[in-house]
Amino acid sequence: MPDWFNLRGLTPRTFMKTRIDMFTKEELKKYAETLWWGLSTARTNPYQPGDFILLRFDTDALPLAEVMLDLLIEKGMNPVPRQNMTSQMELSFYGKSNDAQLTSIPAGDKEFMGGLNGLISLISPASLTHLQSVDPKRIGTAAVARKFMRDIMEKREQTGDFGWTLCIYPTKALAESAGLSMEEFKRQVVKACFLDDENPPARWEQIFAEAEKVKAWLNALDIEHLNIKSKQTDLIVVPGEQRRWLGVSGHNIPSFEIFLSPDWRGTEGIYYADQPSFRSGNYVEGVRLTFENGIAVKTEAKAGDEFVAKQLTLDTGANRLGEFSLTDRRFSKISAFMANTLFDENYGGEHGNCHVAVGASYADTYAGDQSTLDETKKKELGFNDSALHWDLVNTEPKTVTATLKGGKELIIYKDGEFQYE
Repeated sequence: MPDWFNLRGLTPRTFMKTRIDMFTKEELKKYAETLWWGLSTARTNPYQPGDFILLRFDTDALPLAEVMLDLLIEKGMNPVPRQNMTSQMELSFYGKSNDAQLTSIPAGDKEFMGGLNGLISLISPASLTHLQSVDPKRIGTAAVARKFMRDIMEKREQTGDFGWTLCIYPTKALAESAGLSMEEFKRQVVKACFLDDENPPARWEQIFAEAEKVKAWLNALDIEHLNIKSKQTDLIVVPGEQRRWLGVSGHNIPSFEIFLSPDWRGTEGIYYADQPSFRSGNYVEGVRLTFENGIAVKTEAKAGDEFVAKQLTLDTGANRLGEFSLTDRRFSKISAFMANTLFDENYGGEHGNCHVAVGASYADTYAGDQSTLDETKKKELGFNDSALHWDLVNTEPKTVTATLKGGKELIIYKDGEFQYE
């Protein structure tokens, strides 16, 4: 019997049973079909037979990876499966590598990324805290060295040649961190992704159509700035020139948020994230950021204060705003903390949520010709650039008021719902 099984107290027979029992064959098929819908929706140009799709997955997500690869083959794609490092591998890499090893890039990686047409990422962490003893600066150093890959994907996405989507596959670590049983955690995933519907992609099309109405309404408003107010948040966000609201674009499964990348220079006030989060093996809770002239000049946290401070010094743009987002509780069925940003940033619950991301902005929120958005124009328009992108979620009851150009005020979000007709 391989040591792999001994380490987990499993025999091959019980391992296979664990794999089968997590999702039924029908649920796995529906999950894969939903991810294909997301991937296809996320790319502006239709996929063509022979396109290369990177299928990146954690070990525990292997059952879904196998079904997803099978579907990609049926669609005429060329899937490229890549398994992520295990928790122990990550601990070795970030904990023991010297600077040269942390920043070393294998030959061909740049060319490989430049030839991809899509990416599907299956997130299934076996641990959420295994890197807590590692200096976050080391993780940041590796991320900065690999930022060029994100830049390549972003540029290809702007031309319609690339699309991406991602999802999570339940693990014991996720469930325990969220304070849920495995069955409760799985039930949240099934509900949120509509895997209990007869035709999940069709249901997503309905959500997509409703979100289009919200985005059209928001994009028709000539907003000077937004004021987000809750019990512990009082923040000014400036959408900026030539921006558009996006959301339910297929990039994330599930995704119910409506967001934009603001002009970071106009951010003022206090933002508080009442929802905890796990990042780079660290647990963080009660993050409070104070912004002046667009920069987070003060960072506080009930848990993980030192980690937060280090994250926001990762690079020049790490302490600036890259995203502002709102989720309507009528769209999202997510009603529990899930210990994963993908679900937590789309939390519906009683009051919906808003979240901001410090770090990188999304170029596709530019309302003009995407092909003309170069680095110079991004800088002129206040699009933030960073190797960091960290979503911080507020689920408190809140009111979001838009001050339109000309001075008129309009409440656009209240009691967890967009105020459109």
